[in-house]
Amino acid sequence: MIAYLRGKVLTTTSETAIIDIGGVGYEVYCSSGAFRKMTVGQYVELYTYLQVKEDGMTLFGFESPKEKELFLKLTSVSGVGPKLGIAVLSTLSGDEFARVIATTDVKRLSAVKGLGKKTAEKIILELHGKISAAEIMSASGDPISDGAPVSATKLSAADEEAVSALMGLGFTRTESAQAVKKAREHGAATVEEVIMKALQGGV
Repeated sequence: MIAYLRGKVLTTTSETAIIDIGGVGYEVYCSSGAFRKMTVGQYVELYTYLQVKEDGMTLFGFESPKEKELFLKLTSVSGVGPKLGIAVLSTLSGDEFARVIATTDVKRLSAVKGLGKKTAEKIILELHGKISAAEIMSASGDPISDGAPVSATKLSAADEEAVSALMGLGFTRTESAQAVKKAREHGAATVEEVIMKALQGGV
């Protein structure tokens, strides 16, 4: 299994890159995140997945182990092959995909070329709850800061609802309360806005 590549970028197309490693060129189907790391003529590091079929082998490349993990979860859904998986992660970044699953945004996922509404609903149904809090907050693999403890003040009914929703996604109560507090400070008014800001990691 080829799980990692480091080499010089020879050429790129809209879907693939050829990576020169010791004089051998590896053709890799890449996510948009992987492409952002590349400059022709420069060295690049990719985390890869090798698909082996009767008619050949295909390499898929990702910018980080976390993005590769999201790809593997996506392709674990029946009917979603690697090329459709890479199409999703070429349209949506890793953190965008994680948020789409967390917020059950069928419309956004259905916008991926080649992915219909029924398949999008199936992906969300099967993966909802399987994407961890860490993946939602930072699909690129960046650590989540612990932050200072939230003072034990009584939350409003709306904030309690938001906290409960975040806890259902795998956050602790402390993390959820911190996120709600920061979301309010950043102007979130409704429960939906609070949850979205928390999942965006921008609070």
